[in-house]
Amino acid sequence: MSPMTITARAAATGPVLEITGDLDHTTAPELRRTVNRLTLTGGHLLVLDLAGLEFCDSSGITALLAARNLAVEQGGAMALAAVPADTARILRIAGLDRVFTLHPDASTATGSGSTAR
Repeated sequence: MSPMTITARAAATGPVLEITGDLDHTTAPELRRTVNRLTLTGGHLLVLDLAGLEFCDSSGITALLAARNLAVEQGGAMALAAVPADTARILRIAGLDRVFTLHPDASTATGSGSTAR
């Protein structure tokens, strides 16, 4: 088990949260609290950079969905970047690859032309 860390940074498109370690039933509430403290405005894109994600269970997937829902409620959008292969597979199986916008890395997600949709 790897402890989860969340590092926030700003990009031109909106906040980027870099998530490393395990996103599971013990750490998902921390992600929810972090996202709930964000203020997104119309057109902002919240990017969750998962390049350092080592494990994600169903509680983690639920936290990702909650983050997306909050971003949309606030008039923004959310994208996942650098989704590890095992997590991407779960998203595909569950049909969530059609719910989340997926990018190969955070720089692509926050690059020119990336906006809320």
